[in-house]
Amino acid sequence: MARLKLNPDPTFKSKVGVPVPGGRTAEVEFTFKYRSKSDLATWHDEVREMPADTPETELLRSFVLGWDLDDEFNDDNMRRLCDAYPGAAAAAMDVYLHESWGARRGN
Repeated sequence: MARLKLNPDPTFKSKVGVPVPGGRTAEVEFTFKYRSKSDLATWHDEVREMPADTPETELLRSFVLGWDLDDEFNDDNMRRLCDAYPGAAAAAMDVYLHESWGARRGN
């Protein structure tokens, strides 16, 4: 069992199932920004108030710090990811919120 630290690491990693054509998913490990409960609530409010036409890369930049892909983590490649796999940003957001709030996954 992991030892609890009152000063959590500033980042955490988690695998995201990115939807790919054919009904499958491809797992990509993302590095996410840690936020405390109060910071997470503030960030969540800020995201909800973003205009509907906010680029997905801007949203991703607000909580994703990196990924385990051969392609460099940058705005151009984030645009390529979101264009090639339209569900990628939503999948990353779902995992981020799930992991941040500490929800337990089933076995």
